[in-house]
Amino acid sequence: MTVDVWWGRIDQTRDEFVEDLDPIERERLAAYVRPDDRARFLLGCTMVRRLLAARFSLPAAKIELDRTCPRCGKPHGKVRADGVELSVTHSGDLVGVAVSNQPVGLDVEKIDAGTDVDGLAKLALAPEEIDQLHQYDGLEKLRVFLTYWTRKEAVVKATGEGLPADLRTVAAYDGIQLRDVDPGYVAALAVVSAEPPVVRRFRFGSDLRR
Repeated sequence: MTVDVWWGRIDQTRDEFVEDLDPIERERLAAYVRPDDRARFLLGCTMVRRLLAARFSLPAAKIELDRTCPRCGKPHGKVRADGVELSVTHSGDLVGVAVSNQPVGLDVEKIDAGTDVDGLAKLALAPEEIDQLHQYDGLEKLRVFLTYWTRKEAVVKATGEGLPADLRTVAAYDGIQLRDVDPGYVAALAVVSAEPPVVRRFRFGSDLRR
């Protein structure tokens, strides 16, 4: 079982990418105020569309995507497409997309020294994880926390629980394969599978043309 993980940077975003978006994606894009947020969303949409276009031999604009939230029905849920499992993540100037035949979750976090590690740990970590976190200081403590965080986020993305999940209880990974994937930030990949996946890493743009 193979998982392809693609990484792109927001400086790759081009205005012409908008031409391939569907009406819902264009509406969501227009709602973003900050340029970097717009770039991250647009690049994420484009990466998904072009990766699936190459996979299914279709024009990118013809790829049918569904982002319907199972809880409220609005189009802000995990992106889905027939015949493939997907997960999209972004942080800082990085955008990542995981593609597999098994349910998959991908999460990335930029290492920001201003992060309130102790405050977020109370919301996301179990007591025993907090005890382990307190063994570290400074940037190493931040990196350890983000490792916990990205793994948990990747798991709930893969299982479909999403953001409503209580991350403090996400500690057991039975039936889920976890991998740390390092694109320069802290990142984790989760796959619902009994077998360890083969993880292939690519750069969006250059590798897609090969």
